[in-house]
Amino acid sequence: MQILLVGVSYRTAPIEMRERIDFSTRLKPALQALAARPASREAVVLSTCNRAELYVACESPERAKADLVAFMSAFHGVPAAELSPHLYDQLDADAVRHLFRVASGLDSLVVGEPQILGQVKEAFATAAEEQVAGPLLTRLFHSSFAVGKRVRSETGLAEGAVSVSYAAVSLARKIFGDLKGRRVLVIGAGEMGKLTALHLKSQGIREIVITSRTAAHASALVDQIDGAVGVPWEALPAALTEADIVVTATGSATPILDRAQVAGAMGPHRNRPLFIIDIALPRDVDPTTGSLEQVFLYNIDDLQAIVQENLSRRSGEVTSAETIVDEEVGRFAAWLRARSAVPTVVALRQRFEAIRRSELQRLEPKLAGLPPDARARVDEITRLLVEKLLIGPTEQLKALPDSETMTLYADAVSHLFDLDHDGAGAATPPDEAGDPADRHRARRYPGRSRAFPGADDE
Repeated sequence: MQILLVGVSYRTAPIEMRERIDFSTRLKPALQALAARPASREAVVLSTCNRAELYVACESPERAKADLVAFMSAFHGVPAAELSPHLYDQLDADAVRHLFRVASGLDSLVVGEPQILGQVKEAFATAAEEQVAGPLLTRLFHSSFAVGKRVRSETGLAEGAVSVSYAAVSLARKIFGDLKGRRVLVIGAGEMGKLTALHLKSQGIREIVITSRTAAHASALVDQIDGAVGVPWEALPAALTEADIVVTATGSATPILDRAQVAGAMGPHRNRPLFIIDIALPRDVDPTTGSLEQVFLYNIDDLQAIVQENLSRRSGEVTSAETIVDEEVGRFAAWLRARSAVPTVVALRQRFEAIRRSELQRLEPKLAGLPPDARARVDEITRLLVEKLLIGPTEQLKALPDSETMTLYADAVSHLFDLDHDGAGAATPPDEAGDPADRHRARRYPGRSRAFPGADDE
């Protein structure tokens, strides 16, 4: 069984294409449809705004790849000729490395972004719930969670805000500490205001109020943010009085908040700070407002400076994070190799156990006179002897350094011990005469005196 990844991301496809193949709103139907296809034994779908990736366990990667492309094309109604130029695929160790880098934030548009690990966990949880993530992908994804956790705990890759909207949230937390229970006023209904509001919402904000000079725009943004409420533009002064955090992001050519308005909102009876995030250009807030007592005013340049500082700090952590990924890929690859040896190991142990039982059965007349505890001791001794003989070879087989060498050794073991991977490899019947090794050679290579073709010519 092999691991195959097929997907698109911000690196290979423009946003228009990523929108067309987004799985997020139909994730469960996609998993069910994917599980019904013959080429994939297990499946996980990872869908975010920056990527759509299919992870499958399969027997034939080439056949599975073609099937996954056909699936994505049919499921989204996108012609394969349009989709294929944007797709990438990875197999086994390369697919493992890719997922580990994704979970660590190394493959993100913003390196080290904190949200991606949670999205990877949600993708696997949904696949597990739909019962389409089997043992191989379960091990893979749980390993990716551990890698992401290691990178976050052992490096500074995820430290600091690296987007303007997230920098605003970080500043708000420095001022207020816990943001739960705070009120947010968003002035303007553009993309930056939306992103900042969404980041604040994730911090447990009590209420988000949205207003815009264009009522329809405010209403549309309210619909996109769970629990948000809209107020008319005329209600701005009252909403300002109630707010703890104000986000301004309009397209106005002149300030919409002056010093007097903000001073009025602070009032003589207000005993809490007001945090204003002015991310508009031109600025929405009179710069002198920041000198008012208990008013904390930041503009887009302030936030960009924080972002650049944190990006510089993160770039120095990338090498450390990549080293962790390399270590964990090596560890997972070793597990995969050991896993591929399991059928041979099982068959070898079954073969020896069958021979042990056959020999005990052959010696039954001689053992019949022994008391029960002595017979049990003979059984235990022979079992332990077989275990001791096999523990070294089986551990060495599992520890071989690459799949090609493991395949060669596994084939050699199968030939040497006449293993049948469907079961035990038949034990030597007790009534066959002659040396057991000779009987084995006679059965496997009739007419030859040695176990390997051409041995008679030596």
